[in-house]
Parts: sequence; structure tokens; C-alpha cells
Amino acid sequence: MKKFIICLLSLILFSSSVYSAEIGNTIDKTEYPDSDMVQPNKQDDFVIEGSVAKYIDVDLEDCLKFALGNNPKIQAAIQDVFASDYRIKQAWSNWFPSISWQTGYTRIKQLQLSDVFQRNLIFNYYVLGTISVSEMLYDFGVTQNTVTIRKLENEQYKIVLTETVNTVLRDVKNAYYNVLLAYEQQKVAEDTVEQYEKFYEQAKAFYEAGTNPKVDVTIAEVNLSNAKLTLIQAENAVDIAMAKLNNAMGLPYMNKYNIMDTLKYNPCELSLTQAVEIAKKSRPDYHLAEVKVQTANQNVKLSKKAWYPQLQFDANYSIGGKSWLSNYGYNIGAYLNFPTVNGMLIRNQIKEAQTMHNKEIATSHQTQNDIYLEIQNAFYNLVEKKNKIPVSTLQVKQAKENYDLSSGRYSVGVGNPVELKEAQVQYANARMQYNNTLYEYNTARADLEKAIGKNIIAGSIELNNNDKNVQKNVTVKKLDNDKTKKNCDKPVVKQKTYKNKFIRKLHNVFSYPDDIS
Repeated sequence: MKKFIICLLSLILFSSSVYSAEIGNTIDKTEYPDSDMVQPNKQDDFVIEGSVAKYIDVDLEDCLKFALGNNPKIQAAIQDVFASDYRIKQAWSNWFPSISWQTGYTRIKQLQLSDVFQRNLIFNYYVLGTISVSEMLYDFGVTQNTVTIRKLENEQYKIVLTETVNTVLRDVKNAYYNVLLAYEQQKVAEDTVEQYEKFYEQAKAFYEAGTNPKVDVTIAEVNLSNAKLTLIQAENAVDIAMAKLNNAMGLPYMNKYNIMDTLKYNPCELSLTQAVEIAKKSRPDYHLAEVKVQTANQNVKLSKKAWYPQLQFDANYSIGGKSWLSNYGYNIGAYLNFPTVNGMLIRNQIKEAQTMHNKEIATSHQTQNDIYLEIQNAFYNLVEKKNKIPVSTLQVKQAKENYDLSSGRYSVGVGNPVELKEAQVQYANARMQYNNTLYEYNTARADLEKAIGKNIIAGSIELNNNDKNVQKNVTVKKLDNDKTKKNCDKPVVKQKTYKNKFIRKLHNVFSYPDDIS
């Protein structure tokens, strides 16, 4: 009897252990691998053992400095200014004497005289040297008009240089903000992967405990895979944004560096009236249109002088004759040279110049209208992006609260995986929308600075209502010596010394155009 009871108890214990082992579910690793098993392989940068990382810290001011020294568009515009300056000197050359030298030998046989005298008349004529000097004494203002036109053209190229600098700085700012946006979106993607990994681990634990079905694990795995794909795209977007920034600075092969800033809101309380007043004083193409009108007016004056004579002095001295040194001769004289006059041609050239002058006046008015429209677009776009920021902030807060509630419900086993996924998607989208709103605001601010031709430093620009002129406090940024020593490994920026005062001033000012505080 005792043996029967012992066998019965052993059988019961054995069967209970078998049944207990069958409670719940097991996860097939080949079907549902762990997160670390499907992580993308990252290739670390090759670093020589014992070396020091060469990454440098860069902010927006550094990027603008690199662009001013290396962007080829700016360098090309500077060369245009230099070439225009040389054309001014070429126009002044009319007042300088022209000198020429000639030497030679001539053998002459006179056909008519040889026939008359019935013998060959052959002469040898030697010229050791003939020096000629020609000097223009007066041309009734033609040279002066030409010089004035060349000076106005030089002013145009300077204005174009300023416009080029403004455009490059705007492009660098937009590219810089795009890099900041890419970094923020990458952070969102990384956080999303962490959230879906947590969701996957919870779903797997519930499935192993037998409380949730297998479909929850499948949903969590699909969500995790999608999040990792999004992260790969976000990391690639960072590399592309950095390449665009390097190209905007004119340093496409620049070594890697660290961005110090983050996307943030910089207030700007500039009114539309203030923006228009500043643009009238600072916008380059606004002044360019006025200079073009003056140039066209000078062309009209120059065309009216096409029939004016020119008073000229000429002199030459020669040595030569039957032998190289047999004799010498000279002549000195002043002449009033009248051009060949074609009344029909000159009359229509004057009319053409007057028509082009009227065209430039109309173009100037159209340029002013376009500038005003551009300022309006930039200003209202900035206001729109500014008003979207608090709404986006509230949206992130609401989405975060909804995600916390859904995550808490699912962690205690009463939530729905579909509900949790929807909350996660809404939260990630809200964060990305908030980052995109900050990016759009900062780029809109850069567009407004480009539209008015000035950088906005303190958030607003003060105007003196008692004076029609804009009261400006120009802040010249200088490099901090301590910061320069600290970042001595930064890429070398081309430093040039220019004779032209305008170019030298451009490169002496660190942040160009002039900053307003």
C-alpha cells in the first residue's frame, strides 16, 4: 500500500511539472529577433591609435566667416570690382601722351621718272629712328563723361558685390538651420526607436506570460523595423545637410566638425514700416537701380558729343636719309580734328540713349515695387511662422500627454497596441512638426534680413520718429583672441590684403553686412 501511494504521488508531481512547463508561450528568435540582432551596422571612422580627434566646434558666426573667405561667388564679384576699377584708369588714359618708335630701310625704284630719263632711278632710304609723340589737349568733355560712366559702372559692381555677399550669407544661414533641423529630426528618430523597443519588449513579455496574443508581438516588431528605417533616413539626411552647408560656405571638402547650436526661437519685433525704411538705406539692388539711371543719363550726354572735335598736339623727330646718320628732321603741330559726321546716325544714337534712359527709370520703379513686395512676403511669412510656434509647442505637450497615458495603460496590460502605436506616431509627428516650425521661422528670419539688407541682432531695430533717417548703431564683430587660440585647428580661411578701400572694409568687418543692434 505504501508503495502504491508513493508511485501515485510521483506520478502527480511529474505530470504537474509537465503542465507547468506548457503554461505561456516561447519566442522563436529566428522569427522575432531581439533589437540588437537587427541593428544596422555602423562603420566607425578610421582613427589612428594614439591620435587626437580632429573634430572642431563650429557655430553660425564661424560658418559665415568661412563663407566670406572661401565662397567662389564672392571672390568672383570681388574680381569684377577690380576689373571695373581698371577700366576707370583706362578711360583716364586719353589724357596721357602716346609715344611710338619706328626704324627701317626702304629701296625705291621710280617707274615714271625712270621712263622719262631713260635710265633706272633707284634710291635707298634709311631710317635709324623716328619717335612720335601725340597728346590730346581737349575733347570738350568726352573723356570726362566716359570716366563718369566707368565710375558709375564700378559703383554698380560694388553694389552687386554687396548683394552677392547678402545672398551667400542667407544661403549659409538656411543651410546651417537645415543642419540643425536634421540633427533634431535624428533625435526624434532615435527616441522613437527606443520607444518601439520598449513596446516590443513589453509585447514579448506579455506574450510569453500568455496574457496577450502573438499579433501584438508582430505589430511591435513591424513598428520597430519601420522606426529603424526612419532612423537610417534621418542619419543620411544629416550627412546631406552637412554637405549642403559645406558647399554654401565654398568648402565642399571640409573635414567633419561639430555644430554647437540647436534650433531655437530668436525674437524679432521688427515692424513692416521699419523694414521698408531700412531697405531704402541698405538694400543693394535698391541703390543699384538708381545708379543705373545715372549711368543711362551719362550715356545720353556722351552720345550728344559724338560730333565734337578734338584738339590734339603731334610731334615727331627722325634720323636717317641716304645713310643711317646722314640727316635728321622733325615736325611739331597742333590740330583740331573733326570726326566724320553722319547726322542720321548721331541723331538716332541720341534718341536710342534717351530711350534707354527712360527704360532704366521705369525699371527702377519696378525694382522698388519688387523690393517692397519681397519685404512684405518675407515679413508676413515671418509673422506666420512666429504664430505657429506656440501652437506647435502645445501640440507637442498634448501628444506627449496622450503618449504617456497610452504607454501607462499598455504597461499594466489594459491598453491596446493599436492605440499605443497611434499615440507614438502622433507624438513623433508633433515633435518633428515643432522642429520644422522652428526651422521655418529661422529661415524666414534670414529671408527678411536678406530682404532689408541688414542682420537683425537684438531682435528689433530702433527708428527715430523725429527724423526721417534710420538711426543705426553699427556693431562690428571682432574675433575673440581666446576663442581663436582655442580653435587653432579650424580650417584655414583665406586672408587677403586688398588695396581697394571698399574691399578692405568688407573683409575687416567680421559679420557682413553691417549688424544692427
